[in-house]
Amino acid sequence: MTTLATTRFSVLDRSHVRRGHNAPGALRDTVDLARRIEALGYHRFWVSEHHGVPGIAGSAPTVLAAAVAAATSTIRVGTGGVMLPNHRPLVIAEQFGVLESLFPGRIDMGLGRSVGFTDGIRAALGRDKRDADDFPGQLAELLGYFTGGPGRRPGVRARPTEGLRVPAFVLATGKGARVAAEAGLPLVIAPVRGEEEMLRAIDAYRADFRPSGSHPRPYVVVSGTVAVAATAEEARRLLLPEAWATAYSRTRGVFPPLVPPESVPPVAEMTGRQRTLFEEAARGRLYGTGEEVAAGLEKLLGRSGADEFLVTTSTYDRAALLDSYRRLAALLTPRP
Repeated sequence: MTTLATTRFSVLDRSHVRRGHNAPGALRDTVDLARRIEALGYHRFWVSEHHGVPGIAGSAPTVLAAAVAAATSTIRVGTGGVMLPNHRPLVIAEQFGVLESLFPGRIDMGLGRSVGFTDGIRAALGRDKRDADDFPGQLAELLGYFTGGPGRRPGVRARPTEGLRVPAFVLATGKGARVAAEAGLPLVIAPVRGEEEMLRAIDAYRADFRPSGSHPRPYVVVSGTVAVAATAEEARRLLLPEAWATAYSRTRGVFPPLVPPESVPPVAEMTGRQRTLFEEAARGRLYGTGEEVAAGLEKLLGRSGADEFLVTTSTYDRAALLDSYRRLAALLTPRP
């Protein structure tokens, strides 16, 4: 039975810009948070890829991962994830080959199938929506550059990549769960459309899983937002800035910097569409006191059988965010 004591916990930071601060500061905040997360005993620290998003500074995940790895010493470092359709597999293989060569045994390769989210970004990347359809082929080519086997372009060898072992993970956007199962790779999945749909996708992944040389059995990483504070109300307030930024972005087309909780407009003052999106963004997030969060996590881990939980919490107050991670870490002892 999966429990808090037997589950690895990791962290994904999206390098959100906070009101009154700038993008370079957000990137430095991410590196600083990684040091603190390592000291708290978490298993991995991952960074993300977003292009042309004003409120998010993380646009080059392998570059940022290198900075994080250089600033830490034991925690695993990776991407959650590199959006493979945005890039050439050879280039991604080379980048992770360099990372693994510099920081051996500490690098993870989290891979997603999303493509630039606007027509302008896709054009600038030289991609279109159809590029996401060939994700299985792109993934096979990328992995082939590490193994030197099938999948890679004939006659092409990636250096210093070939022969290195960099664990690959597939982010379950769209068809990602099926691709992960067919490739015999770990699955990273979030309850984006509700917990029940996520559980069905996990069941299908396990049923369809084809053992691979790197993974003889399925490995599931459930990701989600978790906030722990002295009171449930304090924890709830931590989640307001990102929920509002999400609602704002989907009605205004711009992801804004995170604002303090007191600057989030009352629900009554939001437009109908914003109110719906705000409530959707806040749904499914786990928050409360340590005892309340522990009970919620035990229930989710028991239902999903997850091997690992990837925490994706963001808020305006960095001190409060670190305190939440500290309180969460205290719930996880003993950890594997």
